[in-house]
Amino acid sequence: MSDATIHPIRFVLSDVDGTLLHPDHSLSQRTADAIRAMRETGVLFSLASGRPPKAMRHLIETFGIDVPVAGFNGGTLVNPDGSILVAHHLPAEAALITLALFSAESDVEVWVFADGDWLRRDPPGPMVQRKADGLGYGPVVVESFEPYLDRVDKIVAASNNTQLLVELEAQLQPKVQGLAQVSRSQPVYLDVTAMLANKGEALKTLAEHLGVPLAQTAAIGDGGNDPAMFHVAGLSIAMGQAEETVKRQANVVTGSNVEDGAAEAFERFILTAR
Repeated sequence: MSDATIHPIRFVLSDVDGTLLHPDHSLSQRTADAIRAMRETGVLFSLASGRPPKAMRHLIETFGIDVPVAGFNGGTLVNPDGSILVAHHLPAEAALITLALFSAESDVEVWVFADGDWLRRDPPGPMVQRKADGLGYGPVVVESFEPYLDRVDKIVAASNNTQLLVELEAQLQPKVQGLAQVSRSQPVYLDVTAMLANKGEALKTLAEHLGVPLAQTAAIGDGGNDPAMFHVAGLSIAMGQAEETVKRQANVVTGSNVEDGAAEAFERFILTAR
């Protein structure tokens, strides 16, 4: 007898980019159908993403999500109507340390998310359009990040130099230990958020809010910010294209996002069990 039979999944928390969406940010009919089928059988479904909450509105409407979702890697939990359930801001000390390190790298674009906006200071680099295509809106240009330091949701280092981001992650971790979470949400993005702004804490909070035991939750994702919820969920699923370090922290591995791996997992591990 499988764990899914003993503890049928009642709540699924899913990553967005690299999981539900194809590389071009499109959603397949198979994935949409699998999510609808889960919801029709009574499974609660929500999203946990590095995206700002407002960049998740279209998906909330598409899936008919009627429970809170987690933006900024779990830093902000918002209700379907956009009202805030929980918000965790990055400490100003951690923000200053992060900005100093990232700004010293010419091959890195530095972005700050605050007040619901995506902020940039320098001239647009090659990563801006890629991010804008994914979010559905562009950045606001500011002269300085200083006025926002007391309410930063997330700082991002963006670069096609993925090895540099790996090195920056290793450098930053000890500098902000106990103050901030540092993880690569995608190979080209290094995210810095508050300590409680992680998908594991988001899953705990949402499960309690919904009255679902953690043993009856499932989490699925592909990035370095997803194992935090893998360690909490009753069932954890890694996407096929995830890095090996991510896959090793999940209970099972499904196909890649190009292969509709999320739909495959929902069909195999959740719908079949019900």
